[in-house]
Amino acid sequence: MSVSLREIKKEFTRFLKRKNMKVTQSRLNLIDLIASYGKHFEVEELVNWISNKTDRGVSRSTIYRTIKLLQEFGVIREVIKQNNRTIYEFVAGKSHHDHLVCVECGRIIEFVDEDIEKLQDEVCAQYGFYPLNHRLEIFGICSECAGDKVT
Repeated sequence: MSVSLREIKKEFTRFLKRKNMKVTQSRLNLIDLIASYGKHFEVEELVNWISNKTDRGVSRSTIYRTIKLLQEFGVIREVIKQNNRTIYEFVAGKSHHDHLVCVECGRIIEFVDEDIEKLQDEVCAQYGFYPLNHRLEIFGICSECAGDKVT
């Protein structure tokens, strides 16, 4: 599932125009920056990374507003909520996956399990429920943090 950033920006421009919102170079540049970040993020972490990475200032409020718009547009998804933290990821071009979250170090492991997907479909069918979206987060302790704790 490969989608070019150029195509994403073109579609995002159409999205903004349909909402009667300004299409700014800052908003379009943020797509490149967020895509290049390459890992899960909290917004404030991304704001700090962007401000250190670029010499031309992008305001904190522009980043927050653009992330909200990109979320509505569908290329950024909230994937984990834990302890007053919200973790996002850039999902354009990525297939569906779920997450293992280490509560010790914060490591996030992405995984796909067809048996889990099949079971979710069966449960929905059993209840006559039509799923639109779902996310699975399993919180625990990764093997590195567990060390000798897990046998």
